[in-house]
Amino acid sequence: MQETPAIMPNEGLHVVHLFFRVEHSQWELLDTKGRIAAKTALAELVREIRALPQTQLLLFSMATPKADIGFMLLTPDLQVADAMAKRLALALGPDILTPTFTWLSLTERSEYTTSEEEYAATLQHEEGIAPGSPEFTEKMDAFRARMAKYLQDRLYPNMPDWPVACLYPMSKRRAPGQNWYALDFDTRKKLMAGHARVGRTYAGRVRQLITGSTGLDDDEWFVTLFAHTTSELKSIVYEMRFDEVSAQYADFGEFLIGIQLPLDTLYARLNL
Repeated sequence: MQETPAIMPNEGLHVVHLFFRVEHSQWELLDTKGRIAAKTALAELVREIRALPQTQLLLFSMATPKADIGFMLLTPDLQVADAMAKRLALALGPDILTPTFTWLSLTERSEYTTSEEEYAATLQHEEGIAPGSPEFTEKMDAFRARMAKYLQDRLYPNMPDWPVACLYPMSKRRAPGQNWYALDFDTRKKLMAGHARVGRTYAGRVRQLITGSTGLDDDEWFVTLFAHTTSELKSIVYEMRFDEVSAQYADFGEFLIGIQLPLDTLYARLNL
């Protein structure tokens, strides 16, 4: 195979979501030996992908008829993402997996995070802590540590093994009178701060990864939420819709629900 130059983002990882329907009519055409070979091929490919540097691969049994099986691939090189996505689609053999939904995005930092200058001003003017004092220095050091971890989690996340995932694309609205991009930066940042406060109430119950797809796919972001129960997913999405950012400016795409499973269990679930 001809070597191809890596296509790397300036920072972060490429993220590919892939969802397929299993064509059981084609699967039934395989004899026992062929089925074993097909399942072994996919298992070996999963191990190969998971052994790649800075790469993660999650497997889902999709809980609605929108799809049967789902993959979430995170890796820095777009060449690798593209090659592995195509191999996953064919791993069980030709015509076995039919794509129903796909998405390409990038992990990214938020432009609305609090800066050091803003936090320092809050300490000085709202909490009355003098710059240069031991308390001020201690709080600034703790802030820098928090922000470093936050940025690492945004750009190079370690995806959880929590069982339930809610996955959907979204964009900010551009309707007359509801154009997010017509708002000035300070207004957008204030609105996003309120939005984030709602999300933080679900800390420990819902893990989220918001990846950017502007210029890469049809909508502007892809949201992946993880939880231990569907109740938590339903609750956070419902509550967020009353926040002004969502109520006034958000458009949502199709929602998908996946259950993270080991491959052997996924095979049994899919009757393969």
